[in-house]
Amino acid sequence: MKIKANNANNPIWKDVYAHSKLPEPLKPLYKIATNLWWVWNHEATELFREIDENLWNSTEGNPVLLLQSLPYKRMEELSADKKLLAQIKDVYAKFQAYINVKPDTSKPSVAYFSMEYGLTNILKIYSGGLGVLAGDYLKEASDSNIDLTAVGFLYRYGYFTQSLSMEGQQIANYEAQNFNSLPLTQVNNSNGEPLLLEVPYPGRIVYAHVRKVAVGRVPLYLMDTDIQENSEWDRSITHQLYGGDWENRMKQEYLLGIGGILLLNKLGIKKQVYHCNEGHAALINAQRLVDFIQNDGLNFNEALEVVRSSSLYTVHTPVPAGHDYFDEGLFGRYMGKFPGKLGISWQDFIDMGRENPGSNEKFSMSVFALNTCQEANGVSWLHGKVSQKMFAPVWKGYFPDELHVSWVTNGVHMPTWAATEWKQFYTNHFDKTFMQDQSNKKIWSAVQNVKDEEIWNIRVGLKNKLIDYIKKQFRESWLKNQGDPSQVVSIIEKINPNALLIGFGRRFATYKRAHLLFTDLERLTKIVNNEQYPIQFIFTGKAHPADGGGQGLIKHIVEISRRPEFLGKIIFLENYDMRLARRLVTGVDVWLNTPTRPLEASGTSGEKAEMNGVLNFSVLDGWWYEGYKEGAGWALTDKHTYENQQYQDQLDAATIYHILETEIIPTYYAKNSKGYSPEWIQYIKNSISEIAPDYTMKRMLDDYIDRFYNKLATRSAQLTENKFAKAKEIAAWKQEVAANWDNFEVESFTCDRDLTANPPIVGEEYTYNVVIDRKEMKGMLGVDMVVIKENPETHQLDFVESTPLKLMKEEGSKLYYEVKATSAEAGIHKLGFRVYPLNKDLPHRMDFAYVRWI
Repeated sequence: MKIKANNANNPIWKDVYAHSKLPEPLKPLYKIATNLWWVWNHEATELFREIDENLWNSTEGNPVLLLQSLPYKRMEELSADKKLLAQIKDVYAKFQAYINVKPDTSKPSVAYFSMEYGLTNILKIYSGGLGVLAGDYLKEASDSNIDLTAVGFLYRYGYFTQSLSMEGQQIANYEAQNFNSLPLTQVNNSNGEPLLLEVPYPGRIVYAHVRKVAVGRVPLYLMDTDIQENSEWDRSITHQLYGGDWENRMKQEYLLGIGGILLLNKLGIKKQVYHCNEGHAALINAQRLVDFIQNDGLNFNEALEVVRSSSLYTVHTPVPAGHDYFDEGLFGRYMGKFPGKLGISWQDFIDMGRENPGSNEKFSMSVFALNTCQEANGVSWLHGKVSQKMFAPVWKGYFPDELHVSWVTNGVHMPTWAATEWKQFYTNHFDKTFMQDQSNKKIWSAVQNVKDEEIWNIRVGLKNKLIDYIKKQFRESWLKNQGDPSQVVSIIEKINPNALLIGFGRRFATYKRAHLLFTDLERLTKIVNNEQYPIQFIFTGKAHPADGGGQGLIKHIVEISRRPEFLGKIIFLENYDMRLARRLVTGVDVWLNTPTRPLEASGTSGEKAEMNGVLNFSVLDGWWYEGYKEGAGWALTDKHTYENQQYQDQLDAATIYHILETEIIPTYYAKNSKGYSPEWIQYIKNSISEIAPDYTMKRMLDDYIDRFYNKLATRSAQLTENKFAKAKEIAAWKQEVAANWDNFEVESFTCDRDLTANPPIVGEEYTYNVVIDRKEMKGMLGVDMVVIKENPETHQLDFVESTPLKLMKEEGSKLYYEVKATSAEAGIHKLGFRVYPLNKDLPHRMDFAYVRWI
């Protein structure tokens, strides 16, 4: 046998993390660092910065990594610094006083599920607005002392880091996170070993480790499948946020829903309300149904009553691509065993995710959420109306305006997004109850009494901070992708702190119309090159790696920004994340938003700007449809002049130029001898006092409690008490009504006059009488008269009103109804009469949407 010249297998490496051990006096720093309380408390961040500013910057503001990287000599210096030790003691005392407050038991407890959470730029488990909203929600739940537990994923690579090629093409880089250097705590079992969650997937068990993020007083549990117990096929489930093919998405949503509930079960956590933040989490209700059936002996219909009564679904987008639909084959591969566990057929189960049961439609996670959650909401008033229309096919007997789908307009966590300077300003000038009463406009109105110079100085200071940040952070990347070093120097030199600075930062989806400003380049050239009134635009944002249109927009803007006439006047900043977002929303003068109405569900970046005296200039869509106040910002009309979107874009672009030229620029540059425009400052004061109080996360969370959580907690308790007696009663009633629904007869249906021969006169009363024979049905029925009319603009039939008929008497199985009607206005109307099941224990009519038109 020939002896090989070499023989070696692949190296097997084990991660060994060597980091500094903190001396006793510095140990409180680690406790602060591993709770994200520091994110929204500037005393803590300033403390870490003071420990080592260079390390703080190089770690991108990661206090855990900073402490792990401290040289021994520096630790000795810190331990001997009495002033710093006193500062540590003071911050730690504030932290402890905050953390030790017990949850407010007068408010419902909540389990919250989301695919992403934007808490800090160093924890890359978010992609954009949905995640940042969820992160803000947890922070405010902590501040408001809500007993809330959140569940999500610990992504190995998270969402991508964006860079640009020399040609301006987006490059997506997926960088692995080092979990040992992040503010995370490993969740262990009773033996002190890492807790191993077992999630039954088809034909195998998928395992997950769990780490906890302490968000103030709120725990966020993150599942991680990238562990050696899993195959390579399953380790990748938690690799990327919104990455991979449809099967990977199915695996992720299965883990979030099924695995998420199994995790809470394993931890012994039960809550009063279960909140699905988007349809990604809808499968939590599939597992909850199984639990009630297997553990409490309920049948499917009884379990569904219980699950629905404690569930809320929040939808975040009207864009179809934002809703997940799975082929029956793929869905069946993962969920095929659930009908057997539930005691129903496969057809009945998959129909719970179809607008049209019995069809061949794909399984919609959104429809499943609607069918298993008592309550549902959009994220602004306008989005609530859009969602009613979008979801109307689920409840075919009702018009969109009648649906229970409601809304809560998004807000932002003010302590996170307000610059330190503004938080200090609010502390100095507002009532001491401000943080506990953030929606009180009387408190915010104190800004009207502050000297203009003080506000102007804050704005100038924050603008200079932004410009310094851009010059320091982007010089290196610009040298890489601009090619010509002299061009980079020219860009940096042309960033003018005295110019009117307009920001645009968001996900680059085509409907957000980032291109709108560049519709008429000749006119834009004149605007940005007016030396008397300088103006500069900063753009930033990522496009989904699969969104070619969005990536094309980025490339288009970058190409324009490099043209000589726009160099340094149009700037694109790569890798939009929470750190850059905070700089932008505090540093620019105007925040621009130009979505195609009504596709902006809410939007929150403009709300963050509001907290910092930055004025909004936006289409009347999402939150701005409600928020806009004349004299406190600017708006493009909500009206659609053209059906052709290209023509509408051209009109909207012309309107943007016109408002810039005739309103925004003249107002900003109407400066007095002190160097500022009193009119501009008044806009800022109006914006802060009249708009900002309505868009805090405190107000948003209060709305969720008032509109949904209290209602769900109360009804859920009623249905579960006395061994689920009320749930069983309602389920039995529904079953009886359903069994006899097709058997009841309308015995007579009359009007006291012939409305065809003698049309009604406005103001004149007429009477309808209906007699129904229920036959064998025991359940009560209701009848209402529905009025609709044609919308002259859309030519669709719009709901006008419904009037219940009065039950005049009941004789055996016969019910006698009457309604007196009056024509309120002239014109052609349509009348309809419908019969529906009537039960005072139902939360709303869509809970049992049986309808027969007669």
